[in-house]
Amino acid sequence: MQPNRLYESRQKSWKRLSNLVDRSQSSVQRLTPAEIKELGQLYRSASSDLALAQRDFPDHKVTIYLNQLVGRAHAVVYRGRPLARNRFKVFITTDFPQTFRDLWPFVLTAAALFIIPAIFSMVVILWQPEAASWILPAEVQNLIPIIEDKELWTDIPVNERPFASSFIMQNNIQVAFLSFAGGVLAGIPTVWIMLFNGLILGGITGLTAYHDVGFELWTFVIGHGVIELSVIFMAGGAGLSMGWALLRPGLLRRRDALMLASRKAILLILGCIPLLFMAGLIEGFISPAEGLPWPVKWVVGLVSGILLYSYLIFAGRDKSQGSEQRFALQLQIAVDDGN
Repeated sequence: MQPNRLYESRQKSWKRLSNLVDRSQSSVQRLTPAEIKELGQLYRSASSDLALAQRDFPDHKVTIYLNQLVGRAHAVVYRGRPLARNRFKVFITTDFPQTFRDLWPFVLTAAALFIIPAIFSMVVILWQPEAASWILPAEVQNLIPIIEDKELWTDIPVNERPFASSFIMQNNIQVAFLSFAGGVLAGIPTVWIMLFNGLILGGITGLTAYHDVGFELWTFVIGHGVIELSVIFMAGGAGLSMGWALLRPGLLRRRDALMLASRKAILLILGCIPLLFMAGLIEGFISPAEGLPWPVKWVVGLVSGILLYSYLIFAGRDKSQGSEQRFALQLQIAVDDGN
C-alpha cells in the first residue's frame, strides 16, 4: 500500500484518536464509557496501521506521524488511574516497587554520581586534611574547626527533637524534589545535585575519620542514612529518566517523550514521600538518642535497609503487569464487550 493512500483512507480515524488522547491527557475520566471503548478500538487500529507502515515505508513521514500518535495513545491506555484512597494499598504494594524496578538503571546511575565523588573527596581529605578547605563548599566550612576539635554537631537537645525532625524532613524533601525537578532541564541540575551532595558527605566522612570521630558520625548517620540516601538516589534517578527522555526521545516528539517519562518519575517520587517521613523521624528521635547504645543504631540502619530493598525488589511481582496493565486490560474488555 502506498503511504498517501493509507493516509487518505485512515486520516479520519487517526484524527479522532488524536482528539481523544488530547482530551484525556490529564485524566481518562474526562471520557465517557462509549469514548473509552472507542479509544481502545482506535488505538488497536492505529497500532495495526503502524505495523503496516513500518513494513512497507518505514522512513516515510506518515510512519513517523503514526509512531508519535500510537506512542501518545499508548501513554493514555497504559497508565494507572489517579491515586485515590481506595488505590493507596495498590500503589504501595505494587505500583511503587514496580516503578522502582523499571527505573532501576537511572537510580543506579544517580547513586554512582553520588558515591564516586563521595569516595574521591573522602580519600583526598584522609590523605591531605587541609584539602577540606577547598573541597567542602562554603556553607559547611564552619564545621571544619568543630571536627578538628574532635567534636560533632549532631547532638540535638531532647526538647528540640520534634522541631529538628520537622526541619530535617523539609530539607530532605527539598533535596529530593530538586533532584527530580532537574530532569526537565535535561537532567543537568540533577547531576550537579548528586555530585555536590556526594562531595559534601564524602568530605565530611574523610575529615571526621582523620580526626578520629568518624565512627561517632556514622553511628549518628546510619540509623536514618540508608533510607535517606536511597530516597535521594531514587529522586535523582527520576530526574535522570526525564532528562534522558528529552535527550533521546526516539521517534516521539520531545514533549511526548518527556510526558511518558514523567509519569513514572512522579510515581517514584510519590513513593519516596513516606520514606522521607520515616527517615526524618529516625533522624530526629533515634539517631541523636544518647541513651541508645551504638549497636542499636547500626541495627536500625541495617535492618531498615534490608527491609526497604527487599520490598523494592520483590513486592508486586505476583501482580503480573501492575496497575497500568490492569487498566489497559479493562479497556480491552470494554472493547471486546462492545464488539
